[in-house]
Parts: sequence; C-alpha cells; structure tokens
Amino acid sequence: MSVNAALEWVGRNEQEGLERLMGWLRIPSISTDPKHREDVRKAADWAAAHLRESGLRIEVCETGQMGADGRGSGHPIVMAYANEDGAAGTGSGPHVLFYGHYDVQPVDPVNLWDSPPFEPRMVGEGEGTAETPGARIVARGACDDKGQVAMFLEALRAWKHASGKTAGGVRFTVMLEGEEESGSVNLEAFLRERAAELKRCDVCLISDTGMLGRKVPAITYGVRGLVYTEVTLHGADQDLHSGLWGGRAPNPNNDLCRVLSQLWDADGRVTIPGFYDKVRPLGEDERKAWAKLPFSVVEALKRIGLGREADRGEAGYSALEREWARPTAEINGICGGYTGPGAKTVIPAHASAKVSFRLVADQDPAAIRDSFFAWCRSKTPAGCRWEFHDHSGGNPATVGTGSKYLEAASESVKEATGIRPVLVKSGGSIPVAGMLKSICGLDTIFMGFGLDDDRVHSPNEKFEVACYRMGTRSHVWFIERMRRMSGH
Repeated sequence: MSVNAALEWVGRNEQEGLERLMGWLRIPSISTDPKHREDVRKAADWAAAHLRESGLRIEVCETGQMGADGRGSGHPIVMAYANEDGAAGTGSGPHVLFYGHYDVQPVDPVNLWDSPPFEPRMVGEGEGTAETPGARIVARGACDDKGQVAMFLEALRAWKHASGKTAGGVRFTVMLEGEEESGSVNLEAFLRERAAELKRCDVCLISDTGMLGRKVPAITYGVRGLVYTEVTLHGADQDLHSGLWGGRAPNPNNDLCRVLSQLWDADGRVTIPGFYDKVRPLGEDERKAWAKLPFSVVEALKRIGLGREADRGEAGYSALEREWARPTAEINGICGGYTGPGAKTVIPAHASAKVSFRLVADQDPAAIRDSFFAWCRSKTPAGCRWEFHDHSGGNPATVGTGSKYLEAASESVKEATGIRPVLVKSGGSIPVAGMLKSICGLDTIFMGFGLDDDRVHSPNEKFEVACYRMGTRSHVWFIERMRRMSGH
C-alpha cells in the first residue's frame, strides 16, 4: 500500500476533519480557570475518543493529588499507544512520541474578539497569498494547540482508513497534556513516573511552532530554556513619608533599579559571573545558513512600531543569532510604592521585580538561578535585605542537524508542500522539550505550521486552512517515512 491512499483519504475528508476540529474548539478548555475544570476534562475525552477511533489504546491519566472522587487535583494527560509490540509485531523500527496540548489560554479581553472565542467560524476563502490570509478558522485554540494537534490526529485517522493498520503499522506513543497553558505544574512528576516507558521512544515530535511565512515552511530544531524569578528588596518595616525620610533611609525603588541596571555591560552582555561558561558556541555553518533566511530585521521591527535603530542586544551578533543562539536577561515587571491615581509621596517598604533568563544549550537553569541570586546578594544595598522566589524554569533543547529523524521531518514537509523547509531555532521556551531531554534522554523535533500573525494568546486567534492542509499532509508523509525505516 502506498502513501497516496492516505493522502487521498485526507483530501476527500478534509471538510469532515475541519468540522471535527471545530467541535473540539467549541470546548472552552481554559486550564488556568477553575470554573472550566470540567470543560478541560471534556476536551481530554474528546481527544481520547478521536485517537480510539484510529485504533490506538487509550489511557486518560489523572495528575496531582488524588481526591475521594478518584480524580486528580490536576488536569488529565491523555496517553495513547499504537503498535506497542512493534511494527507488524516485529519490535523493529522507530518508536515516536508525539506531544501536544489540548488546553487553551484565557480569552480576555473578550470585548476585542470579533466573534465569541468558543464559537469557531470560518472566515475568508481560498489559499491566500504570501502576504495575506486565505480561509481560516477563528477561535481560541485554533492554532495553539488544538489546530496543530488535529493535523496529526487526522493523519493517524487517514492511515487507519487507508491501510487498515493503526498508524500505518508504526510505533507511536501520543501524550496530550491539559496544563501547558497554566505552567505544566504536574508534567515533570508524570514524566518521572513514566520515564522507563518513555525512554523506549526514539524521538519526540511536536507541532506547536511556526513557519517563516505562508510559503516558507520551517522545522525548528532548538528552543531556549527559561529561568523565571522574582526578587524583592526590603527596606524599612513600613512605608515612609518621603519628605521626612527622603535622603535619610533606603528607598527600595531607587536601590532595586540601581542594582538591576548593572545586569548588562556596555556591549549588552550579562554581567553575572559564569553566565556564559556553558553556552554552546554558534557554529559557522549555522551562522551562514541563518544569514540566507528570508528575514528582514527592519521589517520585523517595523511590525512592532520600531525603527532600525532599535535593533539592540549583545554586540557581535545579528538579531536572529541573538534570538536563537544567545542567552538573555530581561526585567519583565517592576513594582514598588504607590502606583494608583493621583499623588502619594511615600518611600516604599519594599520593591519587587520579575526577572527572567532565556538560556541556550548547554546552560543549566538551576545554576543560572543560583548565580543570579548570589549576584544580587553581592550587591545588597546598605540597610536592605533580599527575598527571592523561583517561579519556574526549563532546560533548553537542541537536536543535532545530522539527526535522521530531523531529516525525515524535513523530507516529509518537502513531499507535502513541494518546498524544502528551512531549519530554524526558536527564542521561546517549550518546557516539555527540556524535560524530555533531561528526564528521558529524548530529542525533540518541532514540525509546526503556525504563522506570526495567527494572534496566538490574543483575541481573534486564527489558523489558516492552507496551513492545516500542509500540516496534515506533512504528518501523513512523516508516518510514511517512519514506515520505511521500519521496513514497510
């Protein structure tokens, strides 16, 4: 049986597949909002039913602390298994883990949506152009991540119908999480509990990233890690009258700004001792490849209302190099004293800042966190004390460009679209990739089909039908590539 039968099934049944996706999008699976707890579970059950219809064995796993009702305090993780004993019962060939998430972001501000966020609608028509969208689904979760997961689910369904075999005979483990948008608070414990099982997989495939443009598909082979902290500088045990105490007592606002302003030197490099010690150097081959990508720093800045002079960062590196291959430090929020309407002349008792670090291979989030806190202590202003909080973190993850699975993904996209995808990295962080690498030893390949203007996490989120089509066909081809590796 050839891959053409699965591709033909996808083409004939595309409308039904889109209608299935829209049914999933109607479920308001907002994981961070307790009032949607049952909706999140309903979305998990929807995914489990879809996978079951494609022949996979299903397990809906509770997370967190177990309650008297037999349910966990967290949201469930859907696990599904295809051909666990090996392709055609041989135990040979690759075993792929597919990860995605079925929970979505909150919809606020809801008044900025052109239509209700959980009443998906089809807007526009046609394929669109390189600059403008064509037909697209508008709804919360349309791109992130239900729409992208649906591409893989439909590919599985196509192979089942076309071949009569689950996943075309390839070994797959599917893991769909329900807490990605609320911090994946139970994921690490789950991965450690299932580590022996997951280590039997050879690679992880995730479709939660994007392309460089409507006509420029991309494979992401690396994401940065993250350290997210909060630091609070305490002064007096109460707010002080600035007329009586100004110039006599510490002002945590002033001192916190003074300390944090020293995080960077004149060349934009982070000044924490040892910060760059384990940074994997940028290879010349990567540098040359990235320089050829269809990327304009001027156009990118223009889209956010800035000019060429705003291209700032670590000296000696281009904008893409700084985003994909260099670590950064950023102050994400800062607060202290009176910030309400009108005037209130106080010296605050304390001031706080949220400070995050994006990390690259092979930096250790725990080591960077500890180094930052130690750096703060070394600069403690007289009469003040620090309070530190570690909110979250995740390891960076990069797969070697020589990986046979990366090549298989690239060839799959090329077969599906007629265009060989460019290889890119992401400045963002996807914690599960770092967890899978550190806990299970798995590399992750990101084969996503989102666009920069999909308004992910924003009102009027969309996913274009052309992108959905490319993604579904690419996943059909990826399964075919795994079939060939298995000797089919």
